[in-house]
Amino acid sequence: MKIRFIDNGNLASWLRLTLIVIGIGLAAIALECELPVPWARVFLLVGFLSVLVGGMTSRAKLLNIKPFDNSYKKARDSYKTKDDENGK
Repeated sequence: MKIRFIDNGNLASWLRLTLIVIGIGLAAIALECELPVPWARVFLLVGFLSVLVGGMTSRAKLLNIKPFDNSYKKARDSYKTKDDENGK
């Protein structure tokens, strides 16, 4: 069985949910536990970043946007002409 992290140009649904849950957990630890201030800031920022990535990829899935797709390479290659290839 092969684990797929990227599914159809977007993060897999289990990975998006995991990022959101881990981010909320890290933020809760930073706010509720008696951690030193630098560690609490690190936990809070990493948690916020994790929730941000998970939430933005979930929104991209709803809008059918593929942020992790390689289609831009095809578009870039379509602008090349034979003169560009001969000049190299």
